[in-house]
This record gives sequence, structure tokens and C-alpha cells, in this order.
Amino acid sequence: MLAVLIPLGALALGVRRELDRRLTREYQERVASMVRVMERDLARETGVVGLRLRATATQLARDNRFRLALQGDPANRPYLLDYAGQAMRLSGLSMLQIQDRGGRILSSGHFRNQFDQVEPNLPRLLAGAADTLVLVRTRTPEAPLLAFVRIDSVHLAGRELTLIGGIEATGRLHAGARDRSLDITLLYPGDSLASSSDRRVVRAVQLPYLDLLAQPGTLDTARLVVTQSLDSLEALRRSVSRWFFVALALTLLAGIIAAAWISGRISRPLRDLAQKTSRLDLDQLDQSFATERSDEIGALSRLLAAMTERLRTSAARLREAERRAAVGDLARQVNHDIKNGLTPIRNVLRHMTQVLRQNPASLPEVFEARRATIESSVEYLDTLARNYDRLAPELERKACDLNAIVQQVVANAARDTGGIQAQLYPQLPPALGDTLVIRRILENLIGNALDSVSGKADGMVTVSTAWVRGGEGAGRLQVTVADTGIGMTKSELDRAFDDFYTTKPGGTGLGLSIVRRLILDLDGSLRVETEPGKGTRVIVELPPAAGAGVPA
Repeated sequence: MLAVLIPLGALALGVRRELDRRLTREYQERVASMVRVMERDLARETGVVGLRLRATATQLARDNRFRLALQGDPANRPYLLDYAGQAMRLSGLSMLQIQDRGGRILSSGHFRNQFDQVEPNLPRLLAGAADTLVLVRTRTPEAPLLAFVRIDSVHLAGRELTLIGGIEATGRLHAGARDRSLDITLLYPGDSLASSSDRRVVRAVQLPYLDLLAQPGTLDTARLVVTQSLDSLEALRRSVSRWFFVALALTLLAGIIAAAWISGRISRPLRDLAQKTSRLDLDQLDQSFATERSDEIGALSRLLAAMTERLRTSAARLREAERRAAVGDLARQVNHDIKNGLTPIRNVLRHMTQVLRQNPASLPEVFEARRATIESSVEYLDTLARNYDRLAPELERKACDLNAIVQQVVANAARDTGGIQAQLYPQLPPALGDTLVIRRILENLIGNALDSVSGKADGMVTVSTAWVRGGEGAGRLQVTVADTGIGMTKSELDRAFDDFYTTKPGGTGLGLSIVRRLILDLDGSLRVETEPGKGTRVIVELPPAAGAGVPA
């Protein structure tokens, strides 16, 4: 620990010193940049005031009512008095006066009662700083106004008029300090800045200043002092020091817990595998051993996953064998029922044969009398045939074009009903199976899906194919029959593949049972995803034919 911490401490101290130096320099450069931005903002305000004042002068030169009022038209005198206020609001100015050559105020927007007053010194003082902003303190009906002011002129009706306009300065001065560590203080003539140990003066900008409330005779100078707070820099230095000691403590702590972490990294996956393996039994084979590890633990996980898959397949085949045994018992009962249906027919035939030998003339009468018995027995046998004629022929395993089978089944279904579509995987390898068996599987699944969406106006059945990659280059062909129908509850899904279980009126309950048996006969797998009210997805996976290529 000492061999690690001593050089680490030396490195950390050097890094801290260099970081402190660089941070201080960058902080000072950032503050200087913000001051330059503030000065550019003040220069831009000069142009803004000039443009607004020039636009007001241009508009004034085109105003005929103002021209008439200026020539003494008494009807337009109120328009003359109110013109500066309206023009000030339209141009976005906070102060606007219109004076004649003698300094008489013809219209005042910020203080209307100044009209007809004479202020000959104001244009003269402002003209001395024509290209820069002048800070002017004047009165308004509510409170004194501090504004950035410029001057302009216009010729109208043979007279030269002076326009004095400006924008409010107090809010713009404080808005110029875009950095919270900067503060802007306006010092009037004769004021001084109080000294402070936690702030330093960055820049002092001088502005021409004119106080109209004090009846000035000369243009004075105000100072715009920008000060910087040192609290942020000191807090930054303290933070760097604090994090230096935190990093040192974390390094020490990491060295102590490293061995425990490595041990836990090795033993934790083994404990997880042991827990999953302990929960395995023939009735609960849903444990997942999927992993992306490439070490020995990953190899063990994949071995357990393969073993679990084999157990799952064997358990499925065992349950299928049990179902077939149950179906065999039921078949013996059906055989008994068929014999019972044949016995009345046999008796009727014997009776009619006897009548034919002894009294042929009465044969039609006897036939009419016994025809109801024959029809009843035939109907009984026909019902048995329709309900239990589900035996599959011998499988003929060969390469099958799965996309072509899906297209054919979907096309047949689409001719009878709408709301069905196919989404086929391009260049799908051939499947190993029986074309007739695969078609029976798809017809049963699509028929169930169409029944599920039959009551919905926007119901849709989608049959799609896909190629699913497996481990070590192997893969499976996948067919998915999805519908947007009523779906199934968990209890309905648990019994969906039981023989003779059905929720449809008039159904036999053998469709899904036969589908499951046929899929197992093809060495395939079946999975159902369903949610009540949202639909069902039945996913069938089949093995590829021998020598089938892997799609790109």
C-alpha cells in the first residue's frame, strides 16, 4: 500500500498545483472575455438607439398632420403634443423629445408637461457626444429615468427640428453582467467605490453624464465600474483540494476491497448457476442459462442450457405420449359408440331381408317404417366421423419451401375473408418437414386467428416468416401467426392444447392439440404469447433442411 500511495500522492500534488494554476488563468480569461462582451453590448446599444431615432425622424418627415400642426393649424395641435409619446412607444424608446432650433420643446413623450419649455443647452451638450451614448437622468410622471440618449435632426416645413431619444439604462446595465461573479456599479460624479477584500475591480468604463434634474450647465462623466467576486475562484480551489483528498481516500479503499471484489466476481456466477440448477425439475424447466461470457463459466452455462433444452423436449414428448394414451382410451370408447350405431342398421337390414324373402310386396311399407332408424344411426355415425377424423398420415420428410406454403394458405384464406397479410423473410432456407403437415398446422392456426378477430372491425392477422440464429452456426426457421383479436387468459392458455378443450361454439377441441402433436413430430417447437384484449402470437420453429445455407 505504501509503495502505491507514495508515488500516487506525489503525482496528485503535482496535478493539483498545475490544475490550480490553469484554472486560475482560465477563470481570469473568462472574466475578461465577459467584460469585453459587456462593452460590445454597450456599443451595440449605441447603434440601436441611433437606428430607432433615425427611423423616428424619417417617419416624422412624412407626417402631414405634424407638418400642419407645425405651421400653426389649431386642429392638429393635440396631435403635435401627443406625437412624441406615440412615436416613443412605437419605436421602443423610453425617452423622446422634439425641439425646434431655439430649444423649445414641441412634444415630449416621456414627460408631456415639458412642451413649450425651453432647453437650448440640451441639444448643444448632446451634440458634443454625437457618436456615443450619453447617460441622461431626467424626469417622468412616475419617477426619475436614467437613459442612454442620442440626438438626431430632421428638416420639416422649412424648419430644423432636433430629436432627442434614448432607452432605459438601469436594467441594461445589470443585464450586461452575464456572469454571476461580475457586478456592475454606476458611480455618479463625486461618488467612490467602497473597498472590499472579496472583490476586485476588473474594468472602469467612462460614460458622458447629464443630469437634467439638477439643471446642469456642463456635460459631466459617470463611471461604470465592473467588479469581480473572488468567492467562486476560492470555492473552486477548495473543491479541487477536497476532491484531491477524496480521490486519495478512494484509492486506499479500492486497494482494500479489490481482493474481495475479485473473489465475488468469480463466486457470484457459480452461486447463480447453482441456484438455477437447484430449481430445475420436470415440471419447472423455464430457467434461462443464456450468457455472453466466453470463459469457463460461460461454457458451463451453455452446457446447462443445452441440457435444460433436452429435458424440456423430453418432457414435452412425455406429456404428448400421455395425451396419446388418453386419446387411445377415448378411441376405444368411440369404437364402442360406432358399434352401437351400427347395431340398429344391422337389425333393420336383417328385417328387410326377411321381408324380401317372405312378403316382397310389403317391402316399401317396412322400409318407410324403419327409415327413421337408419337415418338416425347414419347421422350419429356421421357426427362421430366429423368429430374424430383427425388421424394424420405418415410423415414424408423432405425439403419444403416454407414461404410458398405460407403464401398459398394465406391466399386461400384471403379469398374467403379479409384482414390477413403475409410478411415473408427473403431468401429463406428450405425447412425439413412434410408439406401437407405444415399446411395443416398453418390452416389450424390461421383459422383460430381469423375466428379471434371476426368480431373486430379493425382486426388483422399477420403471418410472417423469419430465420432465427442459434449457437455454433445453427439456426431455425420461424413462422409467426399474430392476430389483434380477443387474446387468452392464463387459465385458457394453460388448457389450450388439451384434447377436446374448446371455447368456440360447435368446436371439437382437437385443432391445437393436433397442431402441437404435428409440430413435435417435425422436431419443431411451439410458443404462445397472448394478452386478453390485445391479441395472440403463436410462434412455430422448424429445423432447416440438410445442407441449407445460412441467409445473410
